[in-house]
Amino acid sequence: MTRSDLVEELAARFGQLSQRDAELAVKTILDAVSEALVRGQRIEIRGFGSFSVNHRPPRLGRNPRSGEAVHIPSKRVPHFKPGKALRESVDLRPGTAPEAAPKASTD
Repeated sequence: MTRSDLVEELAARFGQLSQRDAELAVKTILDAVSEALVRGQRIEIRGFGSFSVNHRPPRLGRNPRSGEAVHIPSKRVPHFKPGKALRESVDLRPGTAPEAAPKASTD
């Protein structure tokens, strides 16, 4: 799903919202999430998940073409951890049953 798909879905679900209003709502929410992560804050949406910023320390990597050692500086990266409700709803897709684990042979 793309950003424009999300705008269309929002406008379709809420008839009182115009396409422009739905676009503004999606942009506002995504901008607020981005700005909070830039400030290093954690965002938690109950039932959906949480966004946070992880710190990756500097490390020594390798150039795959030449094999030469390359210094990779430290960086901050966004991280998403799905909530329990989201994990369970993704695992139990509508119309399909979860696959049973194969039974161990007792021979």
